Amino acid sequence: MKLYAPWEKTFNKVSAPFEHFLHAQATTGIILMFMTVFALVLANTPFAETYAHFFHTKVDLTVGSWELSHTIHHWINDGLMAIFFFIIGLEIKREIMVGELSNIKVAILPILTAIGGMVMPALIYFGFNYGGEGAGGWGIPMATDIAFAISALVLLGKRVSPALVTFLVALAIVDDLGAVIVIAIFYTEQIQFLPLGLAGVSFLIMIALNRVGIHMILPYFIVGLFMWFFMLESGVHATIAGVIAALSIPSRPKQAPKNFTKHTKDLLDQYDSYPVCEDHRIHEKQKAILLNIKDSIDAVDSPAARLEHDLHLPVALLVIPLFALANAGIAIDFSSIGETIVTPVSMGVMAGLMLGKVLGIFGVAWLAIKLGIAKLPEGSTMSQVFGVAFLGGIGFTMSIFVADLAFVGNETLIFQAKVGILAASLFAGVFGFMWLRFIAKRPETTA
Repeated sequence: MKLYAPWEKTFNKVSAPFEHFLHAQATTGIILMFMTVFALVLANTPFAETYAHFFHTKVDLTVGSWELSHTIHHWINDGLMAIFFFIIGLEIKREIMVGELSNIKVAILPILTAIGGMVMPALIYFGFNYGGEGAGGWGIPMATDIAFAISALVLLGKRVSPALVTFLVALAIVDDLGAVIVIAIFYTEQIQFLPLGLAGVSFLIMIALNRVGIHMILPYFIVGLFMWFFMLESGVHATIAGVIAALSIPSRPKQAPKNFTKHTKDLLDQYDSYPVCEDHRIHEKQKAILLNIKDSIDAVDSPAARLEHDLHLPVALLVIPLFALANAGIAIDFSSIGETIVTPVSMGVMAGLMLGKVLGIFGVAWLAIKLGIAKLPEGSTMSQVFGVAFLGGIGFTMSIFVADLAFVGNETLIFQAKVGILAASLFAGVFGFMWLRFIAKRPETTA
């Protein structure tokens, strides 16, 4: 008998790309939760000094007289996280081309609520910190952590409709796009135009590769690596290179899907024409046919779809856990935690995520539906949208990322921001889940 974790059981019988995407996000959320707790434990034990020292260890790349030197923490946040942002770029592109964001009538609700869910938290945070040293952190409570939020909905199973899950996914992806734009424009200290121009040239080369029909991944990887380096040197955060690179990856298959079935049937007929060996070995010609079938399968799938599928596992198992381990470990002095929470930065982050997200998402959704601009997701209620709005207040990954950019070099403000992020994300996640599980009215129970 095969055993499944709760979030796996939901997807046992489905295999469409969107369901694989949700499965990957749910798995990422569970691992992220574990690594966050582990980091907090490490930071509050006798191992705290060793833990901090490890992530501040310098790692150098040297070629002749050229050297690139950064701490492990920096390599994770600027290097590995570029892969995470690359996945975000692929998700944004997929949603715009063939997903929920490809139909403006369907996309209007998640687009409007995502904008509301970014603007309101930023305004509330700024209100708490106007004129103070933490005012620059207004971007911290803007983003929703898609992995944690999707995990909560997946664990709810049939209590929420597929349309509501899709609504949250589309909202979070628009949210991610907004966060990327904010990082690129507002959290760039000083721009070096020569490296930035070379990054632009690299992107144009990748677009040219796409236009001439190059479907091999290696050329895009090599040029993308140069673009990442140039972006790092330009002063614009290097992870933005991941999003931009994703936009250049071909989204059309090399082989037309309509030709795939006939071609594969012909190859299978050839395969069956060879006699079965007594020792069950296959003929050399059959091996060649199998390789041909594999090539056909790869050709009928686009490089963008293949990369999104293949990279989700390493991002879920390596990139995000390492990011959480490097960034979520904060030493908590419980005797002064009350003072930290009431600082303008912590209060602004918590109010932004717990109140601003709800006002922005639920408030805009209610207004848009009442005015007839958008429609309620099929099989859902406004009560459920309220619960989803709370799940939107889980800001974890992107919020921590922005906090490090907003308060670079100011460990006190970063600490206050992280305390607010962890507290607000925990409350928003638990409250949103409990609301949807026990309180929210479902369509069949409404009058």
